[in-house]
Amino acid sequence: MSAAAAAATTSTTSGTGTTTSAGVAASLGGDPTRVAEQLARVGYLADAQIAAAVHLAIGLRRPLLLEGPPGVGKTSLARAVAAASGRRLVRLQCHEGIDAQQALYEWDYGRQLLATQLLASRQLPDRHQVDSEARPSDPEHDATAALFSEEFLLERPLLTALRSSVPVVLLVDELDRADDAFDALLLETLDERQVTIPELGTIVATSDPWVFITSNETRELADAVRRRCLRIGLSYPDPLREAQIIEAAVPGITDELRAAVVDALGRLRRIGLEQPPGVSEGLDWAQALLLLTAGQLDTDTIDRTLLTIIKRSRDVEPARSELGAEGVGRRR
Repeated sequence: MSAAAAAATTSTTSGTGTTTSAGVAASLGGDPTRVAEQLARVGYLADAQIAAAVHLAIGLRRPLLLEGPPGVGKTSLARAVAAASGRRLVRLQCHEGIDAQQALYEWDYGRQLLATQLLASRQLPDRHQVDSEARPSDPEHDATAALFSEEFLLERPLLTALRSSVPVVLLVDELDRADDAFDALLLETLDERQVTIPELGTIVATSDPWVFITSNETRELADAVRRRCLRIGLSYPDPLREAQIIEAAVPGITDELRAAVVDALGRLRRIGLEQPPGVSEGLDWAQALLLLTAGQLDTDTIDRTLLTIIKRSRDVEPARSELGAEGVGRRR
């Protein structure tokens, strides 16, 4: 399945669908068409597949797995959903070696150390004392309970999303960069909607986050994760859709120059670059051309603006060769 991605903006326009407390939307509309309209209001042009996927993920309360190459709008979609709904975006950026301490919670060891020193000198504040009527006084037990209390708990993105007083959009970004073991941790947390902290007990979710998981497909995700998600693949948009995206995000660019940019992006994606330009790079390029008041994509303009779309040194010469020989927009 392929889908055309679109541009995200920094708009915080709220949706107009059913809302919960504090004006946070409980949905983005009653059907995919309405979802697409709400996303378009904040600058994300979703095609029918994307709009339907978002609508179903919200309605079925299932995570939406977004797979595809970098730069096709996976992360931008989650941001747009947050902006359109008025929900806060909570982002967990995955990386190799990520664990529960970085994803769920950890203890504030610095403050615990200070509290330990206060305990040692019997200067612990009253709020740390355990109710003496609840059980017989046990200095060692009391000290441990005081040090591993809510006051010293540092929430990380997964726990923040589950404990938020108002519903949020949870973005688990680039899950494929994490290790296989992290898939199990994520699955348990999202499946059960609760977290067990040995020192505090089980913390049950107080709200229901909308969950978006992205993957650049650099490794195969666990089957158990896939079974619990709705999945959609995003690819580079077709020329018409990309032109619409650029027009919406960079309204000052001329029709001729916009067409040349779209043509160039398509050609660069077909020549086997190590890192082909994505939608976001195309928008940067269009904006750069606007800032330079460029009228056309001649060789000099391409050389001055290539840095916005080419991110690998090995791709520079192939890109110059493809775009610079006869100018852009003249070959098809």
